[in-house]
Amino acid sequence: MEKKHEVQTSVKDESLIEKRRLQIIRAAVTLFKEKGFHRTTTREIAKEAGFSIGTLYEYIRTKEDVLYLVCDSIYNEVHDKLSQITLENGTIEDLKTAIRHYYGVIDDMQDEFVVMYQESKSLPKSALEYVYKKELEMVELFHKILVGCTQVGELKLTNAQAKLYAHTLVVQGQMWAFRRWALRKEFSMEQFSDLQIEFVLNGMGK
Repeated sequence: MEKKHEVQTSVKDESLIEKRRLQIIRAAVTLFKEKGFHRTTTREIAKEAGFSIGTLYEYIRTKEDVLYLVCDSIYNEVHDKLSQITLENGTIEDLKTAIRHYYGVIDDMQDEFVVMYQESKSLPKSALEYVYKKELEMVELFHKILVGCTQVGELKLTNAQAKLYAHTLVVQGQMWAFRRWALRKEFSMEQFSDLQIEFVLNGMGK
């Protein structure tokens, strides 16, 4: 089993680690979006987060650790929102619910998604491989729902179609983060979700 990339910390209090790392993530996203990963220093991240550079290094070891935490926070949020849906029977309504939940995460974490895809190439190999693995797990959540819909007869998809459409669903939702400068001028999140769901289902023959 592939081992999760670990971010070292000298702090033992799990709740404090979670709290401080959330502050670090928010600060880093603000700076990475504004200046880019390479032009942002750990000292600037510490200042933006509201504590000293010494305190920062109690929770992370490198700037790459911070970027990894940004990526991981996205996948954890998506998994939390979608994992329970895959336990259902695999209906069109499950699929619609999953899409809406996923788009909601993207809406809540727009900057994080942009930073992740722009800067993840700067991660060390072990962390990047883990991020790729988590990305595929996110796709697999949708794949399971599509397979479930096919098994109960609500969709007629080959295995290849189910796999490709799962990737399509993930990427389609990310449009809301990457093209928000244009989309938000014309659509609300609800309109975007409704039209994307209509487009997806029509493409799958529903």
